[in-house]
Amino acid sequence: MQWLWAIIVGFVLGLIARAILPGKQHQPLWLTTLFGIAGALLGNAVSRWIGVEETKGIDWIRHLLQLAGAVLVVGVGDMVYGAVRGRRRQMT
Repeated sequence: MQWLWAIIVGFVLGLIARAILPGKQHQPLWLTTLFGIAGALLGNAVSRWIGVEETKGIDWIRHLLQLAGAVLVVGVGDMVYGAVRGRRRQMT
C-alpha cells in the first residue's frame, strides 16, 4: 500500500512543482510523477539529516522540503529530458 501512496504523493508533488516552475515543462506526466517521487525522497533525506523528520502534529517542514526537492528534481529533470529528446530528434 505504501507504493500506492508514493505514486499519489509523487504525482501531486510533481504537478505542484510544474506549476511553481516558470515556463512550460515538456516531460510527460509519468515522468513528472517519477520526478515527484524522487523529490519527496530527497526532501525526506534532508529532513532526516537536519532532524525534523518526525514531529508532533503535521510535519510542515518535511512537507516543504519534499516540495522543494520536487521543484529541484522536476526542474533539472526537464532540462535533461529536453536535452535527450532534442538529441534524438536530430539523429532521426
